[in-house]
Amino acid sequence: MRPVLPLVIALALVATVVAANAQQPDTAALIAAQTEALKAFAMLDGAWRGPASVIQPDGSRLAFIQTERIGPLLGSSIRVIEGRGYDDAGAVRFNAFAIVSFDPATRSYSLHSHALGHVGDFAFVPTGDGYRWEIALGPTTIRYVATVKDDELYEVGERIVAGREPLRIFEMRLKRVGNVDWPAAGAIGPK
Repeated sequence: MRPVLPLVIALALVATVVAANAQQPDTAALIAAQTEALKAFAMLDGAWRGPASVIQPDGSRLAFIQTERIGPLLGSSIRVIEGRGYDDAGAVRFNAFAIVSFDPATRSYSLHSHALGHVGDFAFVPTGDGYRWEIALGPTTIRYVATVKDDELYEVGERIVAGREPLRIFEMRLKRVGNVDWPAAGAIGPK
């Protein structure tokens, strides 16, 4: 009877490995789905610059120059965004970094953002000619809507409170100033 026990254990291990492998997602299919979905944002790839303004907490409007670098990474399965706002002297006053991704399981896009010490994940929705996304802040929602046309990226942000007219708190009108190989360029090779 004893020689049968190792055989039973070996068969159980093989069955466990086969079951585990059967449950593993097809990573090539996941990446292909992500890459296909992220084509909706390919029109954003490049370097952008232009005027922007924001309403500050005291109600005054602050104008600055905004730049964006946007490009694909991980085989074009994500989009990476770096935004910088410059004051009149050329100093960086605002810096943000974000990753746009697609989840094939939920068929939804998300924006993972780092800005002004805050980190957040937001639904990011392609609109055919741009995108929209929102930040929920209790009874207030900040909604951003952007369009891309003729090498211009135009985005507005509005503060929305129930029972009140939306208040425009952000606006940027950027022109494409060139193509970039960022962030994929400069990867460290194996040797």
